[in-house]
Amino acid sequence: MPSSLRCVGLVFGGASDEHAVSIRSAITVVAGLRDDENRLRYLVRPFYIDRQGRWWGPELAETVLSSGEPASDEQLLDTATHRPLEGPGFKGLPPQAAGVDVWFPVLHGPNGEDGTIQGLFTLMQVPFVGSGVLGSALGMDKQAMKAAFAAAGLPQVPYAGVQATDLRQDPEGLLQRLESDLGYPCFVKPANMGSSVGISKASDRASLLQGLELAADLDPRLVVEQGVTARELECAVLGHGPGGRGGLQASVVGEIQFSADWYDYETKYTAGLSSTVIPAELPEVVSESLRAMALQACAAVAAEGLARVDFFYDEAAQRLWLNEINTMPGFTSQSMYPMLWAASGVPLADLVHQLVESAGEWDGESSREDLAE
Repeated sequence: MPSSLRCVGLVFGGASDEHAVSIRSAITVVAGLRDDENRLRYLVRPFYIDRQGRWWGPELAETVLSSGEPASDEQLLDTATHRPLEGPGFKGLPPQAAGVDVWFPVLHGPNGEDGTIQGLFTLMQVPFVGSGVLGSALGMDKQAMKAAFAAAGLPQVPYAGVQATDLRQDPEGLLQRLESDLGYPCFVKPANMGSSVGISKASDRASLLQGLELAADLDPRLVVEQGVTARELECAVLGHGPGGRGGLQASVVGEIQFSADWYDYETKYTAGLSSTVIPAELPEVVSESLRAMALQACAAVAAEGLARVDFFYDEAAQRLWLNEINTMPGFTSQSMYPMLWAASGVPLADLVHQLVESAGEWDGESSREDLAE
């Protein structure tokens, strides 16, 4: 095996409610890593994290990728019988992790997208794809993210940060405050969840209380946003900020269109319920303003590597609001991030290659021995 052949450790699954989405994303990333050209460029070694946070090596990981479904209890038990180090109670890295050059965490939501695994890789002093600890943590927590955006002077729809304890201690006072400050309709979101998990639309007090209770079951920190009538636009970002090679780049702008009342989990991940327009039909000045704001959003939360930045656009008022940033956007077949870059002239294989290359200062001759020096 040539010394320049890098081993990419693909991590997916995770102890998160977005476990299933992570598996679908990982399948797409593997396709990018293993097409005819990249097959000669990388050695791919997948690792699966189950819902309890236990790491499993390539044997089970390959099975999960092939099926596209989370591992069953029977599969976990069978694998543990043959590989006791990877069995129940073992939460360290499997032995195959020792040979990984670059880590590619394809983990969505808490315990993967929030700085936790980024902190592990940072302590291990190994290169990894995506934002670092700070960017991941700020990008994951919607309260912290919105505070950072506000400090940077970026426009956002009116919102309120809510603690689950507020709901338990004074639900009546909380409901009155939200009705007074935001009105109806409004959207209730867990602060640390993605893929529209736990989000609900409230149109009256009863649905607002129900939405708060739903979100509070998932996260002690919540965000409630004022509802607006607007188009939903997205922009993908690739690269590194000041000091990085090439700097941050913004893709063309895309638009999500759907007939449902709002872009919920079912609409997002069910074929035929939503569609995309890439590039979005926008005046050039709006498109350029949005792309510039996407880079500003990344700078505000120290995000780099890859990110998808979402916006609301009120066409009648010609007003643009920054919605949120996702530092590990979905990579499924229906996900905007790879589609936006494909429309920008960067097909999937090239996109994945750029992400792996951006994880370390590789020059084509690097090897594990170089990292050890």
